[in-house]
Amino acid sequence: MNNYFPNSYSSQALDSRVSDVMKKVYTKMFLGLLLTAAVAWIIAVAAPQFQATLIQNRWIYWGLFIVEILLVIGISGGVRRMNPATATALFYLFSMVNGATLSLIFVAYSLPSIFKTFLITAGTFGAMSIYGYFTARDLTKMGTFLYMALWGLIICLVVNIFWANSTLEWIISIAGVLIFIGLTAWDTQKIKQIAAVAPQDSVSSLATIGALTLYLDFINLFLYLLRFFGSSRN
Repeated sequence: MNNYFPNSYSSQALDSRVSDVMKKVYTKMFLGLLLTAAVAWIIAVAAPQFQATLIQNRWIYWGLFIVEILLVIGISGGVRRMNPATATALFYLFSMVNGATLSLIFVAYSLPSIFKTFLITAGTFGAMSIYGYFTARDLTKMGTFLYMALWGLIICLVVNIFWANSTLEWIISIAGVLIFIGLTAWDTQKIKQIAAVAPQDSVSSLATIGALTLYLDFINLFLYLLRFFGSSRN
């Protein structure tokens, strides 16, 4: 009986610690999504000339896309060496740059369909993240397969840029939805597992990289679902 209480306390402390880290992850992710939505909306409403510039000068769009990739690589590769505040600031900068590129969806799709797709994405993401957090099943094998599938998806995307095959585009969209639904669950479980063993002084960095990971899952899932639920502007 005496041995029970220390073990129980330790377990409760661990659960509390993991819960605290996950709250930080979701808070940062939510703020990142909020920044992305705000920047995209402000540009769509107040700076349509910027959207026209992105459409007419594709090199500017691709330049912003390269900046996004560099920011993701920089945060992912240097988060442990960075000051936590710097890593967080870079994550929010990435969210704002992504908002600028995503402003083009307001040109292609109607506002009601964008909002509807966002709600569908939020519900799907929430359900899969909850599953990943609470399931006792080890999702490691599934995650390995999904990352292999993701690389295959990227190759198909590059090929279809030059081939422009509509059938392949639909296959890519379906695969993209399935891959990022699965990755949402796996990434959530992975972040939870790391949070359970990470030293206290790395919590802020873990929250940033976790927020970035889940943010990317959410945005990609949203964009692929938009191909099915998005309606063209009249």
